[in-house]
Amino acid sequence: MSHPPRPAAHDRGRSVPIPSGSAPWDFPEPLAVGSAPVPEYGSGSLADLLPTLAAGMGVPGTTAAITELAPADRNCVFLIDGLGWEQIKAHPDEAPYLHALLGSSRGGTGRPLTAGYPATTATSLASVGTGLPPGAHGLPGYTVRNPATGELMNQLRWQPWTAPAVWQPYPTVFQLAHAAGVHAAQVSSPTFQNTPLTKVALSGGTFHGRLTGEERMDLAAEQLAAGDRSLVYTYYAELDGAGHRYGVASDTWRGQLMYVDRLVQRLAEQLPPRSALYVTADHGMIDVPFDEEHRIDFDADWELRAGVALLGGEGRARHVYAVPGAADDVLTCWREVLGEQFWVASREEAIAAGWFGPRIDDRVHGRLGDVVAAARDDVLLIASEREPKESSMVGNHGSMTPAEQLVPLLEVRS
Repeated sequence: MSHPPRPAAHDRGRSVPIPSGSAPWDFPEPLAVGSAPVPEYGSGSLADLLPTLAAGMGVPGTTAAITELAPADRNCVFLIDGLGWEQIKAHPDEAPYLHALLGSSRGGTGRPLTAGYPATTATSLASVGTGLPPGAHGLPGYTVRNPATGELMNQLRWQPWTAPAVWQPYPTVFQLAHAAGVHAAQVSSPTFQNTPLTKVALSGGTFHGRLTGEERMDLAAEQLAAGDRSLVYTYYAELDGAGHRYGVASDTWRGQLMYVDRLVQRLAEQLPPRSALYVTADHGMIDVPFDEEHRIDFDADWELRAGVALLGGEGRARHVYAVPGAADDVLTCWREVLGEQFWVASREEAIAAGWFGPRIDDRVHGRLGDVVAAARDDVLLIASEREPKESSMVGNHGSMTPAEQLVPLLEVRS
């Protein structure tokens, strides 16, 4: 049975016409929290990748959680920002080399990894580098509340500044590997060398800044060969930027994908002996149309704003912080308004469902929203006044849908 669309914010509270054959009480129930596809923490998530590789090199304190991967003496992880599993499958002409490697993913099973929730850069990079899920490393969103100050903390840009080692106190896998005698190195843009996010998520060993993708591929291969046991990380961000600005259906994005395909092949052809190259990503991406049906504006919606002190996260993965005493009312309202398109959970429900991993550190608990909302449909909850730049993006990510959550683990061995 079809159902009448959700009324626009300016129409709610008025009499809304009901289509013939429908009854005013005949609406779907809100999406069940337990129906959300929780990431494969502990066996097949981004957080499991580096510990698995490090364990294969004998690094103490690490565990081979992704059982499909065979050990190698030299391991390189090439993380391409925004390169989702579904995007590779959908573009064989633009990415012939990557597409041909799909069957190698996850140890030859042809299966993807899951990014972790939310599927966003700051969270995923912290999961990769620390080998911990978001509930432990403590970067559980694009923006989250700092319980010590009550302010929203942008964890990608690290604004407002807070002490990195307090915010994320665990050692990175690179630090553990370096301490165990493994040659650990990062090869990335010089821009990222001294950022707090790099410090808390990816530090350890040596950092090598190179501007062009070709330079990074060549140096990554050299760094792999620099030790009998090596762990090398390299990164490319521009595909994600093209997706946000122009969308994954754009010629600009496809051009970036073609370039990335050549970079991967360039690195693969230079692997020294006893090496494994793993190509992965921090999240996928979807395009969201620019209309009121697909972009719900929090700043223009009095129902959604009621009782909300802070709006965190991003358009497809929201943390909602209620004014004292209003959390239950906010949860009820958000379920009524958004529950057919978003999984809407209380903090404790999201924790119990395992959205942020099997454990939540005490310091992280208050960073999670009183209400957590994850988009199932191709919709965004924008905030046009407080987040004008983010609200104007074509391509978006963050939630637990396959297009956002599934990432490759393509493998080439020498």
